[in-house]
Amino acid sequence: MPVVEPEIASAKNPRIRAAAELRDRGARGRTGLTLVDGARELARALAGGASVAEAFVDLARLGAEGQAAVELARSHGAAVVTVSAAALDRIAYGQRSEGVVATVRIPDLDLTRLTFPVDPLVVVLEGVEKPGNLGAVVRSADGAGADAVILADPRTDPFNPNAIRAALGAMFAVPLATGPGPVVRELLLARDIRIVTARVDAGTAYTDADLRGPLAIVLGSEAEGLTDAWTGGGVTPIRLPMLGVADSLNVSIAAAVLLYEARRQRGLPPGR
Repeated sequence: MPVVEPEIASAKNPRIRAAAELRDRGARGRTGLTLVDGARELARALAGGASVAEAFVDLARLGAEGQAAVELARSHGAAVVTVSAAALDRIAYGQRSEGVVATVRIPDLDLTRLTFPVDPLVVVLEGVEKPGNLGAVVRSADGAGADAVILADPRTDPFNPNAIRAALGAMFAVPLATGPGPVVRELLLARDIRIVTARVDAGTAYTDADLRGPLAIVLGSEAEGLTDAWTGGGVTPIRLPMLGVADSLNVSIAAAVLLYEARRQRGLPPGR
């Protein structure tokens, strides 16, 4: 079989440089694009409705899963560009390259566009800083069947490639929106969505709380917890009991515990 020469061999190629710049938040803001690295992540992003601009492919490292993801991207109108190993390494995440990295259009994060079903289950993250934690929360929200994740006063970009990798592509499957904390709170209350907040000093254990019906679970930043925007009328604090020396859980772990308790109380969807 003849050797297929890559369309782009140099890691200094302008298209490769432009894709590599998407690691920077400013470049993502200017272009409206981000990077999705990996076969499974790309396939799940496409399944979630992501719009792929280009897929850069190193044929020597592309396995069967990667080939299927690339063909799916091509069928959705993406340009598929073969590149050398050096060129792909310029834009891939660390040393875990699976032979495909795609540039993907960032979806609209306008809070006002969110629609909710009957009895929605919503996650609100206030001021979360670490992309890995954000991605892990979105992955748990996807797994537990949450209807949306809202980022209140976010300190990190939800479409940071590290967050996308941590979410395993679910970032494009779960409806996302951002907004100021007080605006998010008013939106939830206006739509009759009850608010529960995770606080270490709350009087009610999460297992004693009613997590059925229209509900928003609100969690704060890793370092500072929740602000005063999430106190007062219409807000019920709950706690996850801490029985050891640590006084709190990682925000992504706390989100997973609360989401699956809410799912347990609500029951599985029909057929699941």
